[in-house]
Amino acid sequence: MDKIRNSKPLSILIIACIYSLAGIAGVLLCLFLPFVFWLNLLIADVAATIIVFVFSILFDNASVYDPYWSVQPIVIIVGFASNYKITSATVLLLISIIYWGIRLTGNWAYVFGGLNHEDWRYIKLKKENGKLYPLINFAGIHMMPTLIVYACTLPAVFVTRGEFRANIGSFIGMIICTGAATLQLAADTQMHRYRKSGQHGLIRTGLWKYARHPNYLGEILMWWGIAVQMISVMPIRWWLITGAAANTLLFFTVSIPLADKRQSAKPGYAEYKAETRSLLPVPKG
Repeated sequence: MDKIRNSKPLSILIIACIYSLAGIAGVLLCLFLPFVFWLNLLIADVAATIIVFVFSILFDNASVYDPYWSVQPIVIIVGFASNYKITSATVLLLISIIYWGIRLTGNWAYVFGGLNHEDWRYIKLKKENGKLYPLINFAGIHMMPTLIVYACTLPAVFVTRGEFRANIGSFIGMIICTGAATLQLAADTQMHRYRKSGQHGLIRTGLWKYARHPNYLGEILMWWGIAVQMISVMPIRWWLITGAAANTLLFFTVSIPLADKRQSAKPGYAEYKAETRSLLPVPKG
């Protein structure tokens, strides 16, 4: 078993099988449940997450869930788009989500070390919470992100079902999305090169010279871009921006503080923080 867990290709194959099982279960539930579409989708998404959670327990590794964040929206938007007329507004959403999802999933595959590798944040939570960790694992690591990305993806689902034509707002939203994903690509590539060079301190080059979390900015902007595309064709559904708002709140209250706390232990962090912005990669005046 250790040989399998230490093998990156075999570990990725196992995770692909887990996700295929979860995806099949989710699609069947979404198709055959008798409720309104958004509730069917929610139940299916939760059920798929539970399947992934079970395997994360079996492998004693919460990182089994990590690619779910980027795979889930692609499955959802492609699934719904295939059941309705493909319009220009739908095409822009497909471009936005598929480009973002493939890019982010590819980044996960690049850094994934195998089933013996687990995200440092999960290890930290496990050490700090003891017997409460299984509950935190289920509710915080698995279910909360699923619900947030479900809410982020829901505006796109509404648009695919409405057969709308793209307008100027649709194109602006698509540019925001693809620009955000490209920003993430640049930031992650710069970080990978830095780490590959053997350096372990604070990165002070590229986008990271001006911002401590340019990759997080890309993730935040991505879902506001989806929200803009939705509002441009369905302003009456403005309340669906709550998904993008919840995602932004997650980064400001959880992801950024955790990353800052970890970085603060490195030499020179106080100076680095004083000279950089948290998200926006522009010189600090």
